[in-house]
Amino acid sequence: MSNKTMLITGASSGIGQATAKHFQSQGWNVIATMRKPEDGAELAKLTNVAVVRLDVTDFESIGAAVAEGKERFGGIDVLLNNAGYGAYGPLENFALDRIQRQFDTNVIGLLAVTKAVLPLMRERKSGLIVNISSMGGQVTFPLGTLYHGTKFAVEGISEALHYELAAIGVRMKIIEPGMIATDFSGRSLDFANDPPIDAYQDIVNALMKSRSGDAFKTSPPELVAEVIWEAVNDGTDRLRYQAGADAEQMVAGRKAADDATFIAGIKKMIGL
Repeated sequence: MSNKTMLITGASSGIGQATAKHFQSQGWNVIATMRKPEDGAELAKLTNVAVVRLDVTDFESIGAAVAEGKERFGGIDVLLNNAGYGAYGPLENFALDRIQRQFDTNVIGLLAVTKAVLPLMRERKSGLIVNISSMGGQVTFPLGTLYHGTKFAVEGISEALHYELAAIGVRMKIIEPGMIATDFSGRSLDFANDPPIDAYQDIVNALMKSRSGDAFKTSPPELVAEVIWEAVNDGTDRLRYQAGADAEQMVAGRKAADDATFIAGIKKMIGL
């Protein structure tokens, strides 16, 4: 059994919660962070799990959570940057504060948590950072300007960061889930639509119809947790891991096709 420690952001549900349970079951210490610790009652019952408040948009809470995790378990071996949500809809319909919130959560928050954890890893000359991207960090769907913008940013940040982290003995991994059966379509989805702007309604309606049909297949969050486990423990320098058959197919298809061909395929899939 291991006594290594993982800090997870956004651990109250979905991928974060499933990963916390998976690593705890394998003997790891888990710092399960979330905006509202009361949402972590189930995790708090598990041995070697510390449920800690951390809001990635509240920088003071980040520092406090990292300090609490270090005090409880002595250090942090793996950071899982999982907190995030998806803003979808025509760009015109998003107020600037909602645009900023999407990037503050998915990008700036990820950078801030990473920056807070790195000194601990640098002191020990070891560690691993896992960033949850998405197949949406490699391919795009209509109305995802903001969400895809953040996930493409996570991809670039992670790939660039892995060079400098190698200098301090820290490895980087990127996980690209496909459609996962979580609350992403519920509280983790920020959808903006203004029906009076009728020019966008055909594309809005097509996307909504496709999401409720068979175009998008979902995988359980436990599948992503298993891929994260593989990435953390395979001992390789592999950078990217897809999670879900749809992610594997979409990313492979994107690499194999030119822009016009791939975009035409997305339009056909959605019914545009």
